[in-house]
Amino acid sequence: MPEGRLLHLRDTYPVETAWAPPHIGDELRQVRAAAWDARLAGLRAAADARAAAQHCDHDHAAAKHKLAASYQALEQAYRQRETVFATVMADRADWEAATRTQRHLAIAADAELRRRHPGQHFLPLRSAEPAPATRTQRDELTLTLNQPGEIEQRITDLAVGHRTFADKLADRQSQTIPSKDPDYGDLGPAFHAWTSSGQEPILQPPKPEIPPSPRILERAMDRDADWEAAD
Repeated sequence: MPEGRLLHLRDTYPVETAWAPPHIGDELRQVRAAAWDARLAGLRAAADARAAAQHCDHDHAAAKHKLAASYQALEQAYRQRETVFATVMADRADWEAATRTQRHLAIAADAELRRRHPGQHFLPLRSAEPAPATRTQRDELTLTLNQPGEIEQRITDLAVGHRTFADKLADRQSQTIPSKDPDYGDLGPAFHAWTSSGQEPILQPPKPEIPPSPRILERAMDRDADWEAAD
């Protein structure tokens, strides 16, 4: 490719990474684990309430019923966050599939320019993806029994970002390459999604059999003879 084309491809890397949804796999695991713990705690509290009721300890049973309801509300709050995070991670997978070809071309163009001009200084490729969550943001995901229903602003922003990303992805997938002949129509999609190569595994010939040495055969025959004599 000419160098102008390589420079253009290289400059598309920050453009392709700028609309990437944040990678929040750690936060998704955190809220899923917290939701599971809240569910188990609620089940234990409900079981304690039933046991106390059977022993006519109504005060203790009422307290445990209230505690079980609190844990159920806490689990639901975590599940709401889990739904938002899972949606964002699904968007992340869609973005990776939609931009993988362009990102690989940008990286290859950068490598080719550096190969052609080893003495020239090129700024390193930098992703424009959103920064990972801070420790404070991670700590905000830990809820308490007293206030389980408050939705953080970041969760709301992620839900809004999902709708923005869906519009961006739909617009990208609808773009086509126009033909020079207006009567011919378009030449196909402008951005091709990444697809697997679909190649079958290479068939390997069977390994050749290694015949045993005459000494091993002789020892095996002697062993069989000893077994027959013992019988």
